[in-house]
Amino acid sequence: MPQDNHHIFADGELSRSEDTLRIDTLDGETKYLPVESIGTLYLHGQIDFNTRTLGLLNEHGTVVHVFGWKDYYKGSYLPKRQHKSGNTVVEQVRAYDDQKRRMGIARKIIQASIHNMRTNLKYYHTRQYHFDTAIRTLEEQREQANEINDIQKLRGVEATARKAYYRCFDEILREPFELTRREYNPPSNETNALVSFLNAMVYTTCVSAIRNTALDPTIGYVHEPGDRRFTLSLDIADIFKPILADRVLFRVINRQQVTTADFERELDGCLLNEDGRLTVLEAYEETLDETVEHPRLKRKVSYKTLVQTDVYSLKKHLLTGEPYRPTERWW
Repeated sequence: MPQDNHHIFADGELSRSEDTLRIDTLDGETKYLPVESIGTLYLHGQIDFNTRTLGLLNEHGTVVHVFGWKDYYKGSYLPKRQHKSGNTVVEQVRAYDDQKRRMGIARKIIQASIHNMRTNLKYYHTRQYHFDTAIRTLEEQREQANEINDIQKLRGVEATARKAYYRCFDEILREPFELTRREYNPPSNETNALVSFLNAMVYTTCVSAIRNTALDPTIGYVHEPGDRRFTLSLDIADIFKPILADRVLFRVINRQQVTTADFERELDGCLLNEDGRLTVLEAYEETLDETVEHPRLKRKVSYKTLVQTDVYSLKKHLLTGEPYRPTERWW
């Protein structure tokens, strides 16, 4: 049975009913969900569950991503790994501790991220917009990354590129949507709310992809290891935000799939309401399932597979020294 992402928005209780997940909503509805059909489970509502439920999820290797109030990402439950390799983790740590190796990986991640931002701008530039200055800034920052041997300065290069990239959003997006500046915790307007929500979805997609390997998600190369987030997931997410999050953002706004009526303002912030989240998630899941012809693999692969391929490439690089090939949009 194919395994897909499954999203639960209802408030209620998630429990184990023999070898099936049972969902009892506060509205009095009961649903059953075959656990073997779920690759990743997203909990968007206020859901109670117990250790028996976690045991079933653990048996099937099902990753759970939990979203809290108004769909703020709260954390993930990662079951026991199907793939374990002490050697992989050792090599991952060695690469982090080796300044030259770490910089080599981090540089490729940053350059791929900037390449994918530039590709988005070039797509719109060839139509009705003029982004010469921003595109040139991104190209300069990508080249500058070759000359830098300090992680902090490398992150500064990425930040400069992303700032120039975000400045173009106001022209790309249909009115009344605007970005003006990137703000979060809480997002200050509708576009910031969309960017935050979609970035969180890309992050969780990367968490799930890393979980399918023996790599440790807490050991990143661009971002410093910490207690709150999986830093390797943050690294890989930077590559795919332009490909996944931003393309969905442009599409749902410019095709008027999402309007200002899909947001609500509370506590001086702006967040998607339930209808808005459902619409955006549908567009995001459709994008994950889209396929492109892969020049190296010589076959069509989904965007979801591209994320997984990227992680496997990093793992192979760490273990064998084979070149790491982060995804740079070619299509």
